Amino acid sequence: MAYDPNNIFAKIIREEAPCFKVYEDDMTLAFMDVMPQADGHTLVIPKFPAEDLLDLDPDYVAAQAMTVKKLAPAVKKAFDAPGIMIAQLNGSAAGQTVFHFHTHIIPRRSGLEMKLHAREMADFDMLKEHAERIKAALA
Repeated sequence: MAYDPNNIFAKIIREEAPCFKVYEDDMTLAFMDVMPQADGHTLVIPKFPAEDLLDLDPDYVAAQAMTVKKLAPAVKKAFDAPGIMIAQLNGSAAGQTVFHFHTHIIPRRSGLEMKLHAREMADFDMLKEHAERIKAALA
C-alpha cells in the first residue's frame, strides 16, 4: 500500500484537522487519541510521510523514540499510573488502523480493562483536560 497523504494524521500535521495537542517539535507531534483505550491515551507521530516503521527515515525513528521517552513519564505522572504501555503497530494484520507511523502511550494499572482499539469517540472536553494534565506534568 502506498502512503496516503490525506490520512487523518497527515491532515493533523498540516493543521487541516484538529487535535488535542500535548507536545510538538520540528520532527514530531503528540496528541490525545480521540478513541482512547484508557484515560490519557496519547499518540506520538513523526512529521514524515511514513506508513509504518519500515518506511520511516532513520532520523525520524530517533526523534520519535526521543519524544516517546520524554512523554511517557509525563503521561504516567499525569494519570498517577503505576505502569505505562508503549505500543506501535505495523500493518492491518497487526491492528494498525491509521496508516501513518505512530506510537501509543497508554497509562496502565492492574484491574483496569482497556477499551477496544478505535471503537468509541471520547468526550472532547475530557480530552482537552487530559492534554492539559500531560502538559503540566511535562513542565
